[in-house]
Amino acid sequence: MEKPDKRNSILIAAQELFSELGYEGTSTRLIARESGANMSMINYYFGSKEGVFLEVINERITGFKAQLISINEDNIQPLEKLIKVIEGYTRRILSDIPFHKMMHRELSLAQRPEMCFKLKDAMSGNMQLIETIILDGIASGAFKPVDIRMLIATIMGTISSVATMPSKITEGSILDITIPKDKEILTDRLITHLKDLVTTYLTPQK
Repeated sequence: MEKPDKRNSILIAAQELFSELGYEGTSTRLIARESGANMSMINYYFGSKEGVFLEVINERITGFKAQLISINEDNIQPLEKLIKVIEGYTRRILSDIPFHKMMHRELSLAQRPEMCFKLKDAMSGNMQLIETIILDGIASGAFKPVDIRMLIATIMGTISSVATMPSKITEGSILDITIPKDKEILTDRLITHLKDLVTTYLTPQK
């Protein structure tokens, strides 16, 4: 049991370090020290720091994919499914904003093209599941025909904007997204806004 436990310890330590220090500021030596592993063990399981990073990302993406599959299989209306997706994704992103910022930076700067390609490829499967939910809603008449990719970009972009630039929402108020109770208020506010947005936008006109 020691090796699987050690592999998990490496991933947990790496995620915390990536969130706190970013990709560039995290080294395999730091990961080894914080996880109690040695360098050879990190190389054995992941090959490199990039390998560790990709595995952390893949675990997050896989976790969200499992949630999406479960939602898609629920015997509920398409709008309820989409709202569940919004709630799940919003809470995942806002629960660890530093990590999301680092991942967003990797994708936007594309300093490591091969890694960016792997990230985008892994994320595309999740986007297809969300597309399926919306397509099913259109096919059943629950949703009006819309530009699905634009709708997904609107939802994801809004969540990302609040996570990376919260001052757009908090300026002029006493709310601070770094304070847990304020973050919960902003999370609920964001979910409510997006629920209202998709409901108004997708509901067919009578």
